[in-house]
Amino acid sequence: MVPIVVFDQIYSFDIDSLIKAIPRPKEIAAKDFNPAAEELFMRIVQMADNAGSTDEHRALNYCVVRYPAIYATVAEAFGRNSSLTAVEVRPSDLSGARKVVKVVFSCTNRNTDVIEKYFCRVDVTEEFPFLVTKMSPYFDR
Repeated sequence: MVPIVVFDQIYSFDIDSLIKAIPRPKEIAAKDFNPAAEELFMRIVQMADNAGSTDEHRALNYCVVRYPAIYATVAEAFGRNSSLTAVEVRPSDLSGARKVVKVVFSCTNRNTDVIEKYFCRVDVTEEFPFLVTKMSPYFDR
């Protein structure tokens, strides 16, 4: 028996088209925004085995194509001489009847090695993930 694959939604784009389509904050110049946005996109795409089959990967994929604030946050950090150094997905304390995860972005200052973290929460309970909380500073416990 041959397996059957069904798609409900397919996105097709090249990287340049995606970067150009992301709303750029007015206070960030395109010359600063575009490289930071491309770095973030490439970092998430290159994460091991992201086929979109796990809740963590679905949350990351949602953020990459549907939540432009992640690009603005990384570009602003880039403007403060910081680089994106990690992207993690962790279970959220808000999970209960619904499955909610935290997507955490870490940016490290190139001069001081101080790490700033930002996160958003994404609900991955159903077929189509959605944003629960907007991008905010993140503090480890």
